[in-house]
Amino acid sequence: MSGYRMALRESVKFIQQNMSLKVDTLGREALLNAAKTSMSSKLLGPESEFFSDIVVNAMMNVRHVSESGEVKCPIKAVHILKTHGKSIKESCLVDGYAIEAGRSAQGMPYHIDEAKIAFIDFNLNKYRLAMGVQVLVQDPENLEKIRQREMDVTRERCRKIIEAGANVILCSRGIDDFALKYFVENNCIAIRRVKKGDLKRIANCTGGKIVVSLADFEGEENFDASYLGHATKVYEKRVGDWDYTFFEGMKTQKAQTVLLRGANDFFLEEVERSLHDSLCVIKRVLESN
Repeated sequence: MSGYRMALRESVKFIQQNMSLKVDTLGREALLNAAKTSMSSKLLGPESEFFSDIVVNAMMNVRHVSESGEVKCPIKAVHILKTHGKSIKESCLVDGYAIEAGRSAQGMPYHIDEAKIAFIDFNLNKYRLAMGVQVLVQDPENLEKIRQREMDVTRERCRKIIEAGANVILCSRGIDDFALKYFVENNCIAIRRVKKGDLKRIANCTGGKIVVSLADFEGEENFDASYLGHATKVYEKRVGDWDYTFFEGMKTQKAQTVLLRGANDFFLEEVERSLHDSLCVIKRVLESN
């Protein structure tokens, strides 16, 4: 047994050294063939020519070489969005990241160049005192003052975010209509209820930081400009029946989005699974060389 195992190790070594070909020497054609092969047994078989091109382009665009010379192709940097309608051949690759959400108010701009993005992970709703806190009011005028102060707390938070230089605000929770008014007045795009996963990925790609609270050690509230992420442009575009927001020209890491079109949701889910398999194959080929 140990003799056979030794022979196995030797033969693997021999194949790697003398018989295997390096990806760098084979060129793009080999990657396309690898992607086509992984699709050939699936629903995408007939369209493998078209989709293998998308998969290879996406992986080549997110590929980066670390300082130690190691090649990394993060699958998570390729985002797949499914929109039913139109033909499967009208799917496309977008150079950037897209989320299935539009602007939260009509008065906001559709397009912002040189975007500075704030990532907010708390409510920008009317401030309410925590559960269990009781306030006894003798004078009805003071009650109105308390209500006004609750509004002011949120207004000050919005102002601090805007003053730090943010012109795109992504919030994972709700934003009240009166708070949206401040963003509209300052020509900002604000998007509420962004999925946590999308928030994290965009923050990683743009070099920003997700802020859970504005409180600092002194008990004051402030928002530091270093928390902002940077993108060359952010814009809203309608695809099918939904509005999508696109982020292009990320600061730290490239991201790609595949916009899938197709007849219905079941079909699109099957296409997504097939594409994911192909992306993993190309990742393996590129990383192992």
